[in-house]
Amino acid sequence: MRHVDFSPLYRSTVGFDRLFTMLDGLGQPEQAQTYPPYNIERTGETTYRITMAVAGFDETELSIEAHAHVLTVKGEKAEEDKAEQSEFLYRGIAKRAFERRFQLADHVEVQSASLKNGLLHIELLRNIPEAMKPRRISISAEAVNAPKAIEARVA
Repeated sequence: MRHVDFSPLYRSTVGFDRLFTMLDGLGQPEQAQTYPPYNIERTGETTYRITMAVAGFDETELSIEAHAHVLTVKGEKAEEDKAEQSEFLYRGIAKRAFERRFQLADHVEVQSASLKNGLLHIELLRNIPEAMKPRRISISAEAVNAPKAIEARVA
């Protein structure tokens, strides 16, 4: 994939550094991470949900951290007791640790997280501050006292 040079846009924009960094990152070949599978859905006007399939993990083995526009979900399996381990003929259920990162837009906050039936649900809310919401500006007309006339001297 070709590299796109955003330097001409830097001259005429202010505060879009993070956006350009993200766009640069899209061009970089990244390891295709497929575990664990997840869905991102819009559940309302300003609400979103990330659902991750984390079968075999319980809430003590999962951690969720939101910091500087990045949501990080980590899973680490606790070591099982060697005495209770049996011999597996086939192991299809992954027990590997994982770390999945999601880029969050401005003003997106994590509301809650729940684990049910092997699915981790993370509820997100886009909370735009009142100062940043569009507002209507009223237009007032000047009071008209008397019609204006053009003054001229007649000689």
